[in-house]
Amino acid sequence: MLGWALTFLIVALIAAALGFTGIAGAASSIAQILFVVFLVLFLVAMVARAVQGRPPV
Repeated sequence: MLGWALTFLIVALIAAALGFTGIAGAASSIAQILFVVFLVLFLVAMVARAVQGRPPV
């Protein structure tokens, strides 16, 4: 699950870089939404892993 969260984080960062800088002006709101969603998924995965007693990475 952590692997998926890291993948989603990377995708969100790329989408944010393309959307927030004006390269894809029309898609900036979509990039912002994806960034927040994937960041939340990443944090949930990190918390779930910590609760299970495994190290973060």
